[in-house]
Amino acid sequence: MKGMSPLLRRTPRKKPAERTVTLIGKPDCHLCEDAEAVIEEVCGELGTPWEKKDITQDEELYRAYWEQIPVVLIDGEQHDFWRVNPKRLRTALGG
Repeated sequence: MKGMSPLLRRTPRKKPAERTVTLIGKPDCHLCEDAEAVIEEVCGELGTPWEKKDITQDEELYRAYWEQIPVVLIDGEQHDFWRVNPKRLRTALGG
């Protein structure tokens, strides 16, 4: 593959268990609770680790995402906000 155009190179796709999902939300947020339920179900099925971050405890997250919470990141990249579609999340994780 050396010498091949970067556009034509394929990087191996990560397995669901090698990905990380992050839910950025805040306490007492019904959309955040809905998102957490979807993430818990999908990540549980696929064996994908996930974490939850409180936007009220992190100034940087607050500035970046306040108007979009809940926000879902996959490997640090924004995947979704407001509502989480289980089928779309499952597909993004490779499941």
